[in-house]
Amino acid sequence: MSWEYRAPVREMRYVIEELLGLPAQWAQLNAFAELDADTAVQVIEEAAKFAVEVVAPLNGPGDLEGCSWRDGAVGTPKGFRAAYQAFVAAGWPALACDPAVGGQGLPQVLNAALYEMLSAANHAWTMYPGLLHGAYECLHRHASPELQQRYLGPVVSGEWLSTMCLTEAHAGSDLGLLRTRAQPQPDGSVRLTGQKIFISGGEHDLTDNIVHLVLARLPDAPPGTKGISLFLAPKILPDGTRNALRCDGIEKKMGIKGSATCVMAFEGATGWIVGEPHRGLAAMFAMMNSARLHVALQGLALADNAHRNALRYAHERLQSRAPQRGDTAAPADPIVLHPAVRRSLLRQRVLVEGGRMLAYAAAHLLDLAEHAEDGALRRSAQDDAALLTPVLKAFLTDNGFALASDALQVFGGHGYTHDWGVEQCVRDARIAMVYEGTNQIQAIDLVVRKVLPDGGAKCFALLQRQRAALPPQARHAAAAQDWLARLESALRDTVAAAAGDAELPYRVADDLLRACGLALVAAAWARADAVSAERAAAGDAFHRAKCESAAHCFAQLEPEFAQALAQARAGRTPFAAIEAFDAA
Repeated sequence: MSWEYRAPVREMRYVIEELLGLPAQWAQLNAFAELDADTAVQVIEEAAKFAVEVVAPLNGPGDLEGCSWRDGAVGTPKGFRAAYQAFVAAGWPALACDPAVGGQGLPQVLNAALYEMLSAANHAWTMYPGLLHGAYECLHRHASPELQQRYLGPVVSGEWLSTMCLTEAHAGSDLGLLRTRAQPQPDGSVRLTGQKIFISGGEHDLTDNIVHLVLARLPDAPPGTKGISLFLAPKILPDGTRNALRCDGIEKKMGIKGSATCVMAFEGATGWIVGEPHRGLAAMFAMMNSARLHVALQGLALADNAHRNALRYAHERLQSRAPQRGDTAAPADPIVLHPAVRRSLLRQRVLVEGGRMLAYAAAHLLDLAEHAEDGALRRSAQDDAALLTPVLKAFLTDNGFALASDALQVFGGHGYTHDWGVEQCVRDARIAMVYEGTNQIQAIDLVVRKVLPDGGAKCFALLQRQRAALPPQARHAAAAQDWLARLESALRDTVAAAAGDAELPYRVADDLLRACGLALVAAAWARADAVSAERAAAGDAFHRAKCESAAHCFAQLEPEFAQALAQARAGRTPFAAIEAFDAA
């Protein structure tokens, strides 16, 4: 058996068409009124063909070859440039962009499906176009008409790739400490001076120009995050000359080795402000929220591909006798018959497929927030999307790494070797827990910045909408209601207790986020069971598997959910100080 990628088109269609009923909802939005289900299917199937035939074959070889750096120039693995040119020629970068600026105007859900497949097929390659939609959002909303006229079109088409230059070596995730300077010039431009690290695609050979979006400080900037502005600095200036910026090196990494992670030096580079002075984070977050959903999809994608390969291996691998089943004439049984393996595969399936339900629902919320005619619906969709962004980024990437590791375990010793592919999947998945804000930062964002400021009002409204969406007579509705109620109780307790213990929300944030992810997955599976029950009873194998997965979720994930809540309660006790280690 060799590692391969098979796009989960049937699973995607199930979520889009049967569970969420999106074609009917698109018909109610003017922006998508002409989009029918058949067209959506065609888009997904063509995206699957591209991912499987063009991108996936480059995954293993690209991991072995990696990127090269010499005198500021970066070379990507063999075949990456041609694949990207094919990606642009097919119009994929413009999928969910505004038709007024050259986009195709399709829903975010289809863009999510595209990037799920690309990430599963080749995570490293997908890092290059992965920031394009976020850069489009940022420029579309905040750039001046002059900058939009010059740069928005090439970003939408994918002719030019983009970066997000935030991190500096001394600051890490604390953007308030950044030192990169922006000196205004008489012609309205600025000169950018400073160094950025961990810049994905900061330099490469896929496109002739790269649009860098850079956080920096103007001379009159106040300290901290309130003094940060956002600037656009292209690799190639409008007059065709090279800008005063360069790649000083690329990182030697654990995974995604075909993606160039660069140290970027700005030495008086010419740039132009995007948005208002000292309001750079507001403009950048239009890009970061899109990026965080994209990262969540990476976790989902890698877990799905690892699970599918592990499932195939488990059916083919003969080893030991199963306790109760198997061909008595055979010397060994397929390992899928062994309870420990079956339990692992079922848990993988529940979390992967449940994660897809959550991610696609969140993508649809982004469409509602932008295109719904009803103002109240737009606001509630925006509120829910803001709450779900940190949950999905952390929950799905935690699962991405853990479930890929579980899939490796199914392969046994073979999984630890490069030839079988799953070890690369584990290595590639680990970074998603770190970038675009570590998962601990996502948890703090959820609890401290999203729940506490309004006393949990918007969060509790989201949970109420989740409860209202549960079919009352569904088999698992009562259990899902219970999980959501227990989560709300834990959040209310945290809100009340935080007034007397400022550190408490930070101690319990990770556990509350995990509990939130599990409760939302449970609610999704309760709805899926209700959708599939009738066809499962009629003997449909696909829908029967959905009902079996729902039952497994409530039977086997409840202890995990309870443990997350118990860990949050344990966090009421302050942690001890940790003294520095003295080697003497």
